Amino acid sequence: MVPVTLTVVHADQGEFSWSITVGADQPRDSSTAGQIRAILGQAEIGQSVQLWIERASAVDDAFALGLGFAPYRDLWRMQLRLPADRSSIATRAFVPGTDEQDFLRVNNRAFHWHPEQGGLTGGDLADRMAEDWFDAEGFRLYEQHGQLAGFCWTKVHSGETPSAGEIYAIAVDPEFHGQGLGKPMTLAGLDYLADQGLTVGFLYVESDNDPAVATYRSLGFDHHSTNRAYRLVVE
Repeated sequence: MVPVTLTVVHADQGEFSWSITVGADQPRDSSTAGQIRAILGQAEIGQSVQLWIERASAVDDAFALGLGFAPYRDLWRMQLRLPADRSSIATRAFVPGTDEQDFLRVNNRAFHWHPEQGGLTGGDLADRMAEDWFDAEGFRLYEQHGQLAGFCWTKVHSGETPSAGEIYAIAVDPEFHGQGLGKPMTLAGLDYLADQGLTVGFLYVESDNDPAVATYRSLGFDHHSTNRAYRLVVE
């Protein structure tokens, strides 16, 4: 699901049969509410529908409640100025046609709990690699003794002002936990983004993932905005 103005996905995402995203620039008004109600009218009784509202506020909570949705998940955007401290580890670029299976193994071990990033297939990865934003050089891999220990996948958002770089996905294989790799892996991604001339770096993190939030704060990230997810079961 791509977070743009009123994006609708009619495909299973875990418990959800439909997912709707209200972009940050989409008015929270009767017209938007009418579009959402029209989508709900297409859902079957008993189906669960997810509503994401970007840069949510208390006003948005009232808007969603008026449509019958209840909040259940906050995704924080955390942001910092670039350049940051340089990483202490050496990484290399992802090699298409070579690294897919190792990446999928580490990703799915690390994100087995995650509703979007977990359970990726080769087809899912191929779809993402076919996107215009994909850059193998910005997909940084860290190895120990010839084994993939972690990755930091970055994404450049040239449409933002100023252009910003995202830590799109980052993980350490559970086999390598306890080595303090989270910080240097994040910094490796930020190094790449800064080297492209970007001055803003950001990432998204679950608001209740206290260890990750603490790690990112220690690197200089601050809370910037919240994307909030709501859910409804059609009756």
